[in-house]
Amino acid sequence: MANAPLHGAMQQDHTPSRAVFFDRDGVLIVDTGYPSKPDEIHWIDGAQRALIRLAALGYRRFVVTNQSGVARGYFEEGAVESIHAAMQAALPDAARIDDFAYCPHHPGGSVARYATACDCRKPAPGMLNSLIARHRIDRAGSFLIGDRASDLAAAAAAGIDGFLFPGGDLDRFVVQLLRGA
Repeated sequence: MANAPLHGAMQQDHTPSRAVFFDRDGVLIVDTGYPSKPDEIHWIDGAQRALIRLAALGYRRFVVTNQSGVARGYFEEGAVESIHAAMQAALPDAARIDDFAYCPHHPGGSVARYATACDCRKPAPGMLNSLIARHRIDRAGSFLIGDRASDLAAAAAAGIDGFLFPGGDLDRFVVQLLRGA
């Protein structure tokens, strides 16, 4: 699993934190099909408001994203990290993402070192489990928002709730989740 740790708020005590894990393309940013440049970032309606809202409620915020474009030879890992850095820079300090995890692998990839099955590619839970352990996350108080069945399968395998984002306004969706609707 590849990670691009971008430092957000640090945990002040040793109590496990609640967290929300987001798929990237189709949940936080528009899925334009293998985006690889910062100018290809188009935020989903309400995404930044949702991050601000969750930060204000004390949730840590993480991104878990399959990036098979690396394995397919469409772009290098540095392109993924550039996108993540640009996303982070677009957010107010209080709502920054605590950490990004991505999987550059795909068994059908054309780049030999990434053309493999792994435990980090969703629906496997490797990215989630790694972030949960590294950041002392309380599984019971945490959840994932994704736009594919593989996202929800990864959440279930990691022992957290998963919710399917149907599109539209992400902040409105988060408000409904928090209300239990």
